[in-house]
Amino acid sequence: MPTDLDTLAREQLSRVLRDHPDPVALDPAEDLVQTYGITSLNKVLFLTSLCKAAEVGLDKFTEDDLAGMRTLGNVVDALRPHVARKG
Repeated sequence: MPTDLDTLAREQLSRVLRDHPDPVALDPAEDLVQTYGITSLNKVLFLTSLCKAAEVGLDKFTEDDLAGMRTLGNVVDALRPHVARKG
């Protein structure tokens, strides 16, 4: 993977947000819906693109896992163990 997971997640989130903010400016603790206005469709697009870029299958996550991904930090924390397993 060319960049660390946090950077990759920020880049992918920035791409789906309407105003395409600087990825560095995205706060991992902020709520994706309340702060960034992410829609359900954009969340799916974000998670799909991030999982593809990180080479982690979406099949690793349950519906509850996905519902719990409310912040960028939650998303990174959920993906990290699956990226680490790849070695």
